[in-house]
Amino acid sequence: MSKVAVVMGSTSDMPVMQDAIDILKGFDIEVDVDIVSAHRTPEKLFDFSKNAHTNGYSVIIAGAGGAAHLPGMVASMSPLPVIGVPVKSSNSIDGWDSVLSILQMPGGVPVATVALNGAKNAGILAAQIIGSSDKCVLDKIILYKEGLKQKVIDGAKAVNGNT
Repeated sequence: MSKVAVVMGSTSDMPVMQDAIDILKGFDIEVDVDIVSAHRTPEKLFDFSKNAHTNGYSVIIAGAGGAAHLPGMVASMSPLPVIGVPVKSSNSIDGWDSVLSILQMPGGVPVATVALNGAKNAGILAAQIIGSSDKCVLDKIILYKEGLKQKVIDGAKAVNGNT
């Protein structure tokens, strides 16, 4: 069974990152959550990043605000796909510093980047990565997307008075 690590720079990121945790659990994907600060616990960051693949993880979701070094630093040391979630924090420049810190990675160190506070999409993307080799997860993603489609169809009917 595949498992995803969801890490963030501080507990203040948890309200945003909870969306990724919830969506992954909804797909019955095992999730481990931890606080790993790139600036305050660099030794923990190094240990986590270098060993994530041997600890059974398939994908890492890393959320960070402000300078947002966590996703890129994790990606620099791990062979696993890393999905970065820029978090609008109290010390950020309207979130743009976080977005650009995660998005503008140098060649050879990719970080898939979702929208500002877009942890839900990070969870879905992680599930899709796992689903590319796990039919059970893929089937759940297909059902999830059908549900999204049905919500739009139902909404259109309600707007047009065709309930």
